[in-house]
Amino acid sequence: MLERVRQFIAEQELFAPTTDYLLVAVSGGMDSVVLADVLHRLEVKFAIAHCHFGLRGEEADADEEFVRKLAKKYEVPYFAEFFQTKEFAAQEGISTQMAARTLRYAWFERIRQTQQLDYIATAHHQRDAAETMLLNLTHGTGLAGLHGIKAKNGRIIRPLLGMGKEDLYDYLVENRLIWREDASNDSTLYQRNRLRHDVLPVLRDINPNLDQTLQITAERVGGAEEILRRYVEDTQTQVRRDEAEVVYLNIPTLQRTAATTLVLHELLKPFGFSYLVVKDIVAAFQGESGRRFESPTHLLVKDREQLVIKPRSLTKFGTYQLQAGQTELKAEGLNLRAELSEASDQEIPRSKQVATMDADKLSFPLTVRRWQEGDWFMPIGMKGKKKLSDFLIDQKVPLNLKDDVRVLVTADQKIAWVIGFRPDDRFKITEDTQRVLTVRRM
Repeated sequence: MLERVRQFIAEQELFAPTTDYLLVAVSGGMDSVVLADVLHRLEVKFAIAHCHFGLRGEEADADEEFVRKLAKKYEVPYFAEFFQTKEFAAQEGISTQMAARTLRYAWFERIRQTQQLDYIATAHHQRDAAETMLLNLTHGTGLAGLHGIKAKNGRIIRPLLGMGKEDLYDYLVENRLIWREDASNDSTLYQRNRLRHDVLPVLRDINPNLDQTLQITAERVGGAEEILRRYVEDTQTQVRRDEAEVVYLNIPTLQRTAATTLVLHELLKPFGFSYLVVKDIVAAFQGESGRRFESPTHLLVKDREQLVIKPRSLTKFGTYQLQAGQTELKAEGLNLRAELSEASDQEIPRSKQVATMDADKLSFPLTVRRWQEGDWFMPIGMKGKKKLSDFLIDQKVPLNLKDDVRVLVTADQKIAWVIGFRPDDRFKITEDTQRVLTVRRM
């Protein structure tokens, strides 16, 4: 297995084994014990980091002692942190599992920077990637969601991602390694564990090589996405013309492209047009001029052999909408940027100008509007409903600034975020969260 890991590291260009210094996250479980031993045998320079979340009493104490001895065995630097996880979760109004994840990765990055290390290595493997991929597929996703877990994501690397769970177990037996078990991995309270224990065994009966098959599929999807990105860029140079605030797309050239609807959707994403609307636009190519289509932010008109796209004027209600997949929204001087990401590796920003929400709890489109008398929401970190007028008084917002307060509202008229102040508790991230929508005020 050592040579396979060495080859994977080289193929994915994860790090430079002879010069880079890693911080290895070690819980004491099977996967992280294997990772530490593999890196030791490959003569990679590394330090060990262990998190004690204060959740499992004596069992967690024993885990910390075990990992400390492991670091001594390999003669590598050891860092441990004892977190007040439940207190942090209550303070931030998030689940205990999400609090642990946030604390963990924020601390890893602090250690990496202060110790001038190069990368943070975690022990994710093929089965973890397969579970993430299937969870994303279950919730609905595009090409990006079918990647599963990336082997390299910024400063976080996964050297074992090309290995199967069976490979890790065989390595443990062959090298007579010991590890610690975490009983929470068997709980079916979490969606991932339900998938792991109830769904995946059935799929593996159909395909015993399921994990490897899904990894290969994820690699192919990643390649397909890159091909699409380049093709769209090339197509855009041929079909697009910009004048002032108006964009023109040439219809005859678009008609000659492969997968016209898919390509046009990629071109129109920045203007807020959904895939279903784009299908209608393509169907109108052969129709009469003057056909109009609207997104929350833009108006598109078919004018003979071109599509004309220009910003929409403010609606009579003074509201703007953010569609699913839309990344930017400008509304009366308020600029919002939205990003959809996997829950894994997600950190909770400590800023009132950023809201992180469970994307699958939100009903789109999201609307930005000014607050109104009678509005109420459930402030994260607080219990029960709160009138927005009372909330603004509590926040000591001056009278002359109250009219400028705006809210982000779901399609079913629930306030998801009082922009610049507080998200709503109903949309907070929990241990079951799979996709996170981060909305940032720019």
